[in-house]
Amino acid sequence: MAGPRQLRRLLEGVLTIGSDLDLHSVLNRIITTAAEMVDATYGALGVLDESRTKLIDFITVGVDDATHAAIGSLPEGHGILGLLIIDPRPLRLPDLNEHPDRFGFPPNHPKMTSFLGVPIVVRGEVFGNLYLCDKAGGDVFTDVDQELAEGLASAAGIAIENARLHARVAEYATIEDRERIARDLHDTVIQRLFAIGLGLQSTMRLVSDDAVRDRLSSAIDDLDVTVRDVRAAIFGLHSTRLPGRSVRQEVLDLCSESARGLGFDPMVRFDGPIDTAVDDTLADELFAVLREALTNVARHAHADSVEVSIAVRDTTLRVTVEDDGIGPIERGIAGSGGNGVGNMRSRASRLHGDFSIDARDAGGTSVRWMVPLKLQR
Repeated sequence: MAGPRQLRRLLEGVLTIGSDLDLHSVLNRIITTAAEMVDATYGALGVLDESRTKLIDFITVGVDDATHAAIGSLPEGHGILGLLIIDPRPLRLPDLNEHPDRFGFPPNHPKMTSFLGVPIVVRGEVFGNLYLCDKAGGDVFTDVDQELAEGLASAAGIAIENARLHARVAEYATIEDRERIARDLHDTVIQRLFAIGLGLQSTMRLVSDDAVRDRLSSAIDDLDVTVRDVRAAIFGLHSTRLPGRSVRQEVLDLCSESARGLGFDPMVRFDGPIDTAVDDTLADELFAVLREALTNVARHAHADSVEVSIAVRDTTLRVTVEDDGIGPIERGIAGSGGNGVGNMRSRASRLHGDFSIDARDAGGTSVRWMVPLKLQR
């Protein structure tokens, strides 16, 4: 049984790992404290994946960065490490090299002998395992060492759950901040922009100079675009309350990826509740069309700029890709049944939507793809 000194070390360890709320810091503190508490030369904390069949993270102490680099990839849970995954019970070995399930060390790995492994359980599920090797002085790990490691593992489970809850609370706080910002944008910024626009429209009636009227008209148009952009930002802030796939973010990622072929970043505009209105099935269709449209621009348009617009209005998803290149006729695609254009047209038809590709008045090409949302299941 552990004596007063060992119990004091356990208490100190529990207080140490429980003093941090960041999960990564908690995991580092757990394995560092465990190694110090049982006088282990080496220690590791293996985190299991969701299937509880292999390791997805492996945090170590006692191995320097150079040795880490020389060893290479981290273990996934084979051999003796895998025993604790299959059978999550404490395991103590005087010499792990003599165990029949020993998997062997990779090249450049330090030689290790004595071994102590203990599972970490969080809410009845195994979160990971503590692996401790080579007790100081060449001794083997004792019953007391195992008791201390088990006690620390129990406290570690509570600390891990606490860190997870803290992260969730922080996430909720962020969502509340986003909701507040969205309300402020809607109630203050948009209303002021509307008021400015109405004021400019009233002023136009008092102006006879055509140049001044043109400037005022251009300013009003810019305000309309700004209002749409602010509304899109509001929808983006609201959509963060729902975890999972973000169509907006995937559109931005796709456009960013296309910049390598285009030679510049496309301008992207959103209008409406994109993330909540577009389901996964329609999102896949959207990405296929957008990728094809941007690829066509990169290969054939010789454009200097591209604007991508994704809008949800009423019951319709509208995708527009406009460039300032040589135009559809010069590119030989106006009304074309080529594979790329044909695929975009067939996707629209299959979803009971519309597809068009036209020359822009200012030069370049406008691709429009529209499908109804109400037909999506």
